[in-house]
Amino acid sequence: MKHFLSLLALAGAYALLIAAVPVSAHIEANAKALAQIDDDWSNAAVAKDVEKVASFYAEDAIAYPPNEPMAVGKAAAKKIWATYFADPTFKISWKTVHAGVSGDLGYTTGTYEDSFKGPDGKLVTDKGKYVCVWRKQKDGSWKAIHDSWNLDAK
Repeated sequence: MKHFLSLLALAGAYALLIAAVPVSAHIEANAKALAQIDDDWSNAAVAKDVEKVASFYAEDAIAYPPNEPMAVGKAAAKKIWATYFADPTFKISWKTVHAGVSGDLGYTTGTYEDSFKGPDGKLVTDKGKYVCVWRKQKDGSWKAIHDSWNLDAK
């Protein structure tokens, strides 16, 4: 009887382990998909496509640009990017380093680099990091709800 109970407990533990594998694989797949969305967002910024960049934000998003006030709402975030893109010398790209998903919320973090000509005409290159919180929408798409980036100390 003891042997049977031990075998039953082992079978139960194995069943729980098997049941957990698809869940963690699903979360990892969601995180990879979110990282790809973040990379697509960077590509839109490289192309200076303000409409496409703004499309990654939820309507109630808040952007936290460096050295500027919060931009509350998708339209305000779009205005920040439009100002950046209006400078013909401005370039930016970022690379996702970490991504995670839990339910309808996710995050991406990474590094970015931008450049532009400063007031003295010399090229300024900045490097920094970012954190973005995403929310899954009713249609299944992911939209940025909190987008923060800041410069690395020099």
